[in-house]
Amino acid sequence: MSTTSTPTTPPLDMNEIVGSHDLLLVTLDTLRYDVAQELAEAGRIPNLARHLPGGVWERRHAPGSFTYASHQAMFAGFLPTPAEPGPHPRLFAARFAGSETTTSGTFVYDTPDLVSGLAAVGYRTVCIGGVGFFNKQGPLGSVLPGLFQESHWEPEFGVTSPTSFEAQVARAEQVVAELPQEQLLFLFVNVSALHQPNWFHLPGATREAGDTRATHAAALEYVDRHMGRLLAAAGSRRPCFAIVCSDHGTAYGEDGYSGHRIGHEVVWTVPYAHFFVDEAR
Repeated sequence: MSTTSTPTTPPLDMNEIVGSHDLLLVTLDTLRYDVAQELAEAGRIPNLARHLPGGVWERRHAPGSFTYASHQAMFAGFLPTPAEPGPHPRLFAARFAGSETTTSGTFVYDTPDLVSGLAAVGYRTVCIGGVGFFNKQGPLGSVLPGLFQESHWEPEFGVTSPTSFEAQVARAEQVVAELPQEQLLFLFVNVSALHQPNWFHLPGATREAGDTRATHAAALEYVDRHMGRLLAAAGSRRPCFAIVCSDHGTAYGEDGYSGHRIGHEVVWTVPYAHFFVDEAR
């Protein structure tokens, strides 16, 4: 596993950003830090890499080992934690007495979660789902998208679709285009393409051979080919503050483990970046 040292992103004053910028949160579901960093260093994800501070991902620890747990934490303001001793100031936090990671630069809200906290200060909150926890096909799959004022999911966005991310991007472009110019936007996209099954993203791979670390990497390259469109849409109306990260990693046979919802290094260690996007001209 790559152990490239990456600097912790300098703190920001989110109270200056919230209210003046649109906000974009992209979770690259199941993306491993080591694979993400290797591809950035090899020049295989140019659209993402040009936005990464120093061209590298920040190494962080996931707040959960699978999608539901991790997203519940992130929507409560607990984004992946820098993988070095803290405490580390948080960008967002619910008002909570005694919090050691809430600072003067933290956007503090008086609601149970970040999504409703942003809605309370004027943001239109929109979810474009990916994996099953966002499919709205049952009570459990409705919890996370139910936090948002507007949510979208269809089978083409899901894990079995070879064109899932480009379909999600097209929906994001539609959402942005239909918003009044003055309306602030918090757009969340859960990218399903990295999640199993992902074998179909690697030319020559077969269903019978299954998913591998190489097909996981190929899925990230597929996502990168369309990431520029998503970022352009997000920054088309006003400057946008973007967070792109993984919710957890996944194992492909390391120490006999496969998948996630386990306490393994490849699951807990994730890539993270935040940056500004201003595509408006």
